[in-house]
Amino acid sequence: MKYAVIAISGSQYKVEEGQQVTVDSLNLKEADTTTTDKVLLAVDGDKVQVGFPYVENASVEYQVLKNYQGRKLRVFKYKAKSRYQKTRGFRAQLTDIKILKISD
Repeated sequence: MKYAVIAISGSQYKVEEGQQVTVDSLNLKEADTTTTDKVLLAVDGDKVQVGFPYVENASVEYQVLKNYQGRKLRVFKYKAKSRYQKTRGFRAQLTDIKILKISD
């Protein structure tokens, strides 16, 4: 089984070839294909490569499938007996990517 742990958008993801992953917004257009060399761990069967901090000569190629907004979250602050209440909303900007190739 071949998989890798990569760092994208300030988070780490365990990915396999052909897998679809939702990450924070990447500011790329849909159908763009790019690579990342921020591979923290690469595993190919019994062969394990651990980076310090990144694995040398390893890269992951991925394609942007869709850019969209996530679910709306409501944030509500309230203080008893003082008539203080405040409501705010938040929607995360998300990107769906598909892992095309993991190269060591």
